[in-house]
Formats: sequence, C-alpha cells, structure tokens
Amino acid sequence: MTIDDVIIRVDDPVKPLDCAALYDPARTLEVEVGCGKGRFLNLRAAQFPQREFLGVERMKSRVESFARKAVRGNLANAHVCRIEALYAFHYLLPAHHAEKVYVFFPDPWPKRKHHSHRLFGEAFLSALHRVLREGGKLEFATDHEEYFHVVEECFANDARYRRTEPMPRPPEVWTEFETLFRGKGMEVFSAAWEAIGQSPDTLPPLQVMPDDEPREGIERRDKAMED
Repeated sequence: MTIDDVIIRVDDPVKPLDCAALYDPARTLEVEVGCGKGRFLNLRAAQFPQREFLGVERMKSRVESFARKAVRGNLANAHVCRIEALYAFHYLLPAHHAEKVYVFFPDPWPKRKHHSHRLFGEAFLSALHRVLREGGKLEFATDHEEYFHVVEECFANDARYRRTEPMPRPPEVWTEFETLFRGKGMEVFSAAWEAIGQSPDTLPPLQVMPDDEPREGIERRDKAMED
C-alpha cells in the first residue's frame, strides 16, 4: 500500500468520481471537510474497518500527511482528495450516500469583508443535502462563537435539516486544531444536524465567482498551528 493508493487524483472538478473503482459503494461512507493531516479521520478508519472514509482538503502538504498516516496504519478504507469542498459535494461525491459529514474548525473568516469565503451558505447546504443519505448527519465544531451562531441560523432556516445531538468527541479523537485550541483553554462549540428527505441527484451548475468561493483559511489556521 502506497500514498498513491490513498490519494484520489481529481483531474476534472465537475466530473463525478468513479467511486465503485475506489471502494465498495455498498459500505457506509463518512466524509471530513478540511481533514488536515488526517488525525481524526484515520482514527475513525482504524476503529471502523467496515466503513469507508474520505477526507477533503485543499492544502497539498496536509493531503500528503494524511496519506502517510493511512499507509502507516495500512488503512485501505481511508482516502483523501485535494479539492475545494464545495465542488466535491456539488459534483464529485455520489448522491444520497454519506452517513456522516464532519466539518471541524473551518476558518470563520471573522472580517465582514471576507464573510463570502465562509463554507456555510446556501450553495454548500444544497450540495451537502445532495450527498447525505436521508437521516445522515453533519457534525460541526468551531472555536469561533459568532460563526457558530451564523451556522446555527443557516440550518434553522433550512427545512431540509433537523437539529440533533452532536457526537461525543473524547480527547483521543480531537483534530489537530481542537487539541491546540482546547490546550489554550479556548471554548469549543459543537452541533449536529440530520438530513430530511432527499435532494435531486444532480444540482444546477455552480455560479460562483472565483473571489467568492469558500476557502479553508490556510493562512490563519497555519499560523495558529505554529504559535
């Protein structure tokens, strides 16, 4: 097993992945957005070998770190792809298949002029609903209280979702960022929502200007990891 077995190469960001060629589509799928170096998702993959796990990450060095962890653990059920999350959910991932989607500590883009870069908005919620199976869950956590309430409002105003209890996350499964922030005594806000009904298998083409695409906030989060 090599890192090439773990990393899914994306040649066309609007072409659906041939998931059947990557893993058994009859198995449960869990997806993490902004998976970083893969601490959380690789631990999940080791704990649940009968499930499939996919990390979505923009940063090349983190994708490679994720893959090296999977190789060391011989985790054939863990994969990662380097792509913007909105495109992955809108085009690449199979419809109505994911049981869980994790979004932990996305960059909150706190300045008002940067709010358009935030992941959570109408486009992502529609794409997320396309990917989740009925009853599938979105698990969310952030260290930024204002952004937490913004995300709460997004879901509260969307009849396709119902709020539910978030999963327990003991210290051994904290992401790199959660470990960092809790170590500094920062409060963490968590919530979860489940999908109601099913969206169409395909959505209209994205109409997003490049400057308005969501971003994972590489600069701010990398600086936090270095502090």
